[in-house]
Amino acid sequence: MAGRRPAERWSPAELEVLAGAVLRAPSVHNIQPWRLNFEEGLLVLVERRELELPEHDPHGRDRLMSCGTALANLELAIRVLGHRTYTTEFPDPDRPEVVAAVEPDGPLPPSVTEVNRYSAIKRRHSHRRRFSGRSLTRHQIVDLRDSVAAEGVQTRPILDEIELTRVADRLEFAAEAHQHDRGYQRELALWTVRDEGQRNGVGLAVSARSAGSLPWAGLVRESTALPDREVLKRRLTEETLLAFVTPGDTRHDHLRAGRALQLTWLDAVHEGLVGSVLTQPLHLPEVRAALTEELELSGSLQALMRFGYPSSAVPHSPRRPIDELLGTGFRGGEAGGDR
Repeated sequence: MAGRRPAERWSPAELEVLAGAVLRAPSVHNIQPWRLNFEEGLLVLVERRELELPEHDPHGRDRLMSCGTALANLELAIRVLGHRTYTTEFPDPDRPEVVAAVEPDGPLPPSVTEVNRYSAIKRRHSHRRRFSGRSLTRHQIVDLRDSVAAEGVQTRPILDEIELTRVADRLEFAAEAHQHDRGYQRELALWTVRDEGQRNGVGLAVSARSAGSLPWAGLVRESTALPDREVLKRRLTEETLLAFVTPGDTRHDHLRAGRALQLTWLDAVHEGLVGSVLTQPLHLPEVRAALTEELELSGSLQALMRFGYPSSAVPHSPRRPIDELLGTGFRGGEAGGDR
């Protein structure tokens, strides 16, 4: 088609934009489970299925949602370069690792919203610490809820005291279960890095994690101080909690949930907010089922996300070298060096 451009038709600066956007996408345990290929003029996002988290993510749901966040960033990068995008999800049944093929489909200037979202990519990071205590306005909550209204993913604020009590109960249960799960703790320790130069730019940097307790820590360690239900509920009332819900629970749903989560997050960053994702409790089937029923969700609960104003600066997580991102169709060095 007319919009397709082989790799050599993209300038080094344009390739820097594309690769840099994908590299900065959030991912479970910061494993960055994707590669970017050029195939017949298409930008192809490939899931690195060999990167497994069997204790945290036994079914690969979080890994695929992570690919959805990378897809959102890739589409935004193509848009700010002045191209329409046409995306096909899982285009090849014989290659299930190919999660999306994006075609630059003719010239079109980006919208203001797309420019704002793209500009927020570099500023976005996971804030696994306590927020400032300053509450979001109703208008802000509505805007976050409606960020991805056309994406087939429901974003549901959890504000009611009764609902927050139920969420607190389930988070407490999940935290206790994970805290005493030795396999889970070993896996978490494996992906926790002591400085940002280790493990080729992947993993959870110690400097970015919270010294506090739930829900700010996000990830439950053996040393995490678990508050009782009333304390946890009070802390949740200081934050804005959104549930991301999809119509089904297929790979398409997981990919779209990650894409919607990232777009909502970027909108929040543009408004001066920070956030972090909670999927850990939802990998306990009883917790996910209970929250779906108690919150009366009409679909599959894929993630909880907390938003607020930052209480302090938090360093960015490490990133892989760019040559680990670029695969088929790229010539060596064409898109620059490490990010």
